[in-house]
Amino acid sequence: MNDPVAFPAPPQALIESLDHEGRGVAHVDGKAVFVEGALPREQVEYQPSRKKKNFETAKLLRILRQSPDRTTPQCRFYEICGGCAQQHATASLQVAAKQRVLEDNLERIGQVKPERVLPPIYASPWQYRHRARMSVHYVAKKGGVLVGFREKKSSYVADMHSCEVLAGGVGRMIDPLREVMSSLDMRERIPQIEVAVGERVTALVLRLLEPLTPGDEVKLKAFADIHKVQWWVQVKGPETAVPWYPLDAPDLTYTLPEFGLELNFRPTEFTQVNHQVNRLMVKRAVDLLDPQSGETIADLFCGLGNFSLPIAQRGANVIGVEGSAALTTRAMEHAIRNGLQQRSRFFAADLYTDQEAAMKKVPPVSKMLIDPPRDGAIEVCKLLGPDLRPELKRIVYVACSPGTLARDAGVLTQMHGFVLKAAGVVNMFPHTAHVESIALFERA
Repeated sequence: MNDPVAFPAPPQALIESLDHEGRGVAHVDGKAVFVEGALPREQVEYQPSRKKKNFETAKLLRILRQSPDRTTPQCRFYEICGGCAQQHATASLQVAAKQRVLEDNLERIGQVKPERVLPPIYASPWQYRHRARMSVHYVAKKGGVLVGFREKKSSYVADMHSCEVLAGGVGRMIDPLREVMSSLDMRERIPQIEVAVGERVTALVLRLLEPLTPGDEVKLKAFADIHKVQWWVQVKGPETAVPWYPLDAPDLTYTLPEFGLELNFRPTEFTQVNHQVNRLMVKRAVDLLDPQSGETIADLFCGLGNFSLPIAQRGANVIGVEGSAALTTRAMEHAIRNGLQQRSRFFAADLYTDQEAAMKKVPPVSKMLIDPPRDGAIEVCKLLGPDLRPELKRIVYVACSPGTLARDAGVLTQMHGFVLKAAGVVNMFPHTAHVESIALFERA
C-alpha cells in the first residue's frame, strides 16, 4: 500500500487592516497579501490566487481567530451578489476603514494632513439605495428571467430574490419583477431596469430594444397598479426616457428638510443614491461654508442645485456652474419653485475641456463649493491660485474619490497656499468600499 500523499498546509496570516477595496491586508515574508473577505485582527488561512513580485491576492479559506467586528450578513444572497462587499463587517468598522483610506490617500498622494478630522457622516445601512440599475437577463435553465445585480467578480446576473439595501420596497419586489419579466413576449429584449425612488413614487425605467407588444403592455400596467410604481420607457440614450404608465403619478422628488426644500428629478438624472446621508452631507457642507447674507458663493459642478439652493436658503447669493444646459435650466426651475430665484444664478460651462473660459464667467467670490465627478477637478484647482483668485479664502470640496481629492488637495495646499483645515468621510454607500468625503480648505 502506498503511503498517503502529504499536502502542504495552507499559508496563514494575521490581517492588519483593510485596503481601499475592502480586502484584508497582511504581510508575509515582506510581501503584502490581500485576502478577500478577511477582517483586521483575524488569523486566517488563505489560498493565493495571484502572485506578483511585491504582493499577492488571495482567497479566504478559514478563519482561525475571528475579529470582534465580524458580523452575519443580513442578506441571504450576499455571498453571490456583487452589489455589496462588506456586509460581513460591522458598520463601525466599515466607516473607520474608509476614514483610514481617506487619510492615507491625503498623506500619500497629496502630502497633506487635515488639521481636524471631521466626524463621519452615516445613517442606516439598510434600504438606503434610492437609485440603482438592475440587470435583466433571460436564462432558460433558471426557469425564466433573472433580475438584479451582477454576481461577485462576474458578468452573470445573480440569482437573487430580494435585496436588503434597495429603498422604496423594491428589495421585496424582485420576485414579482422576475415573474412579470418572464411572462413578457419581450423578455429577451429588455437588458436593464433603472430604479429611482422618490418621496411619493417609485419609478422603474425599462430599457427597450424593441417596442412593447399589446399583451406586454397589459401585464406591465397590471404590475404597476398592484405594486404602486410608475413605469418609464427608454428606447436609446438617457434623454429618451419618458413616463409611460401611469401618466398621472406624482413627480419624483427628494427633500432637504433642514432647509425646507424639495427638488424634483428624472430617473435618469444624477442624484445622490442615499437620501438620508445626502441631507447630512448638505448640512455639513453648508455649515462649513457658513454663508452670510449678501455674499456670493460659487457652486461648481452644481447639477440640479443640491448644494446651491441650501446656500441660497441661508441668505447668500449663489452662482451654479454645470456642464449641461439642461441641468442648469432644471436648477433654476428648482430655485423658482422654492422662492430662491432672486439669490440664484446658473449657467452652463464645460469645467473639464475649457476650464479657463468657464472660470472667467465666475465673478470674484470669497467662498466656493466644488463637487466634481470621480475624475476630480485638478484643472479647475490650478486656476484658483492667489494670482487669479486673490479674493478666494474658503473652499468646501465634496469628493466621491479619495484619490482625486488627495491629488487636488496637493495642488491647493502646495501651489496655492490653502490649508486643509478639516476632512472626513461620508458613508454614502454602506457595505461597499466606495469612499466619499468632504474637506475644508482655507487661505489667509
